[in-house]
Amino acid sequence: MRRAGERFSAGWGLAMRFIAAIVSVISLAVLSGCSHHAVPPAGRWQGTYASPDTMIAARLEIDAKGQIFVSAPDAENFGDSDEARAAIRASLAQTLSNGWGDVQPRAFDFDGKVFRKPGGVAPQMEWNPDTRSMTLVVYLGMRNAIRVPLRAVKDFSDNPWP
Repeated sequence: MRRAGERFSAGWGLAMRFIAAIVSVISLAVLSGCSHHAVPPAGRWQGTYASPDTMIAARLEIDAKGQIFVSAPDAENFGDSDEARAAIRASLAQTLSNGWGDVQPRAFDFDGKVFRKPGGVAPQMEWNPDTRSMTLVVYLGMRNAIRVPLRAVKDFSDNPWP
C-alpha cells in the first residue's frame, strides 16, 4: 500500500516530465525558426583583392539549383616590385581560369544575407539583396578576415583584375 507522499512524488515526476517535453518542443520550434535557410541568389561573380603583401583572385557561381562553386587562389609575401606583382596577378588569373572546371560544389547555410559553413559561425560570403552585391570572406592563417568585393558578371573573364 502506498503512502500519500509516494502518490504525490509519482504525480510530481510525471508533471515534470510533461513540462520538460513541452519545453523541448518549444525550444526546437524556436531553434528551427532561427536557422532560417533562404534560397541563395543565382548568378556569377568575380573579383580581386590586392594589398602590399597579399593578392586574391576569386570566382563564385551559384547555379539555378542552388549549388555553390567558389575558388579563390591567393599569393602572399611576393615582394614589392612591379614585375613580381604583375607575374603574380597573371599566375593567379591563370590558376583561377584553368582550375575552374575542377571546382566542386560546396555546402553552405544561407540566412538571406550571410553564407556560413554548415553549422558554422564565421561568414564565408555576404550577400546584400538591396544592392545585389556579393562579398567573399577569405581567411588566411591567423590574419584577420579579408573581404573580397565581387562584381556580377555574365561570363567569367580570363583576367579578373580590373
